[in-house]
Amino acid sequence: MALASPVDYAGTFTSSQKHHSFVMPGCNGLRCSTIGFGNKSRAAGHLVVRAMSMDRPKLDFSNSNWKDQFQEDFDRRFSLPHLTDIIDVESRPTTFSLKSRAPLENVTGSSEESWNGYVNDDDRALLKVIKFASPTSAGADCIDPDCSWVEQWVHRAGPRKQIYFEPQCVKAGIVTCGGLCPGLNDVIRQIVLTLEKYGVKNIVGIQHGFRGFFEDHLAEVPLNRHVVQNINLAGGSFLGVSRGGASISDIVDSIQARRLDMLFVLGGNGTHAGADAIHDECRKRKLKVSIIGVPKTIDNDILLMDKTFGFDTAVEAAQRAINSAYIEAHSAFHGIGLVKLMGRSSGFITMHASLSSGQVDICLVPEVPFTLDGPNGVLRHLEHLIETKGFALMCVAEGAGQEYLQRSNATDASGNMVLGDIGAHLQQKIKSHFREINVHSDVKYIDPTYMLRAVRANASDAILCTVLGQNAVHGAFAGFSGITTGICNTHNVYLPIPEVIKTPRLVDPNSRMWHRCLTSTGQPDFC
Repeated sequence: MALASPVDYAGTFTSSQKHHSFVMPGCNGLRCSTIGFGNKSRAAGHLVVRAMSMDRPKLDFSNSNWKDQFQEDFDRRFSLPHLTDIIDVESRPTTFSLKSRAPLENVTGSSEESWNGYVNDDDRALLKVIKFASPTSAGADCIDPDCSWVEQWVHRAGPRKQIYFEPQCVKAGIVTCGGLCPGLNDVIRQIVLTLEKYGVKNIVGIQHGFRGFFEDHLAEVPLNRHVVQNINLAGGSFLGVSRGGASISDIVDSIQARRLDMLFVLGGNGTHAGADAIHDECRKRKLKVSIIGVPKTIDNDILLMDKTFGFDTAVEAAQRAINSAYIEAHSAFHGIGLVKLMGRSSGFITMHASLSSGQVDICLVPEVPFTLDGPNGVLRHLEHLIETKGFALMCVAEGAGQEYLQRSNATDASGNMVLGDIGAHLQQKIKSHFREINVHSDVKYIDPTYMLRAVRANASDAILCTVLGQNAVHGAFAGFSGITTGICNTHNVYLPIPEVIKTPRLVDPNSRMWHRCLTSTGQPDFC
């Protein structure tokens, strides 16, 4: 992927995305470095931003036709890969209809003209819906220094009138990768039910992520309505999960040997990178195989999407830990409650859980640097809270403050750097600090990390999982491949996988949501 030259201009804010790198699971440990936006500095009293455009042309804003150039590039990047791009395949009228209890047989299409339940191929949804008047507006996401409005349309998700597979001949596979996440079973269940609605009879689950493609003892799991009927009532993954995997070539060899026509891949950024590599290899081999991603991450860190499934449940589950820490802190003399939540590079769980609680005094996330010592540090603010209200409650994301910890070169199976324990570090720092100033403190540290992801999906996530599972199947039958499905500005859309894995989505310190969090906690700037 080529990077265009940087575009520099003063006072323009594009995003707070930083530089990240990750390893594609199943890609032989291939490390993919990605550069986001927002290398910020302050000069002469105003904000200067270097906008690092990824895979975009260098825009000359003095050229009156720059919008056309941007639009052309956007349309190219967000065009959805289709089976007909590489092979000759004829479409046929769909077998999907809500007017019949069973899949439609021998349809000509004319009988369904009266039902308006299909999505037109030319339907689009807006990717951005706010027109910012100035780059200094909170959360401003501008293309040019004047914040000009440019429409950015993406493909609407849903069932099409024409499909590109014969359902009776389809063999579909489902695989869940990475870590656990509330809602995995809901998505598996809905994919199976929707496939059956089209008339697919041969559905299998691949056990324990991409590992199931090459571990001989991990047999395919036959799936049907009766098998998956109640799996959504429990947390975890009915198919099991794992990180890492075999080479892409080996996985595609296995896909061919299994005669899979569709593969639904449930996972986060790394898993989607692997799914995109599998899609590319299938295209090179000119295989009629549709690879569809379903975004799964409780961290809510996938680009362009309103939220990912499991996030709402994780925020809700975090409340139990936060409430317990609050009671401990409030009940003790000079009590300090400290809760560490999940979030390697993105602090969405911590921010939203703090907002939801309403009791948190200090919220620390990876995207916002903080100092511990000094007059503007976290420890001094804790002193102030003890002096003024008698207790304090802190919430910290696991990836926050890693600069205070000794770094190791160790990585997990997905290639992610093993983090230091910021919660335990803060606990010791707080205790030693109050001992040094001869003030009594009672610190209670709670780490509910894995409790957040092992629970059953709540009602909100269950609905989202249902929609995502259905749209994944609709996208496969529509002939798309190398795409993922999600919600953008409340609308369900299809997006090319490369556009959502360029960098993790991060909390924007200039966003209204972060400002709301600061208003709720009342914390100062710890710089």
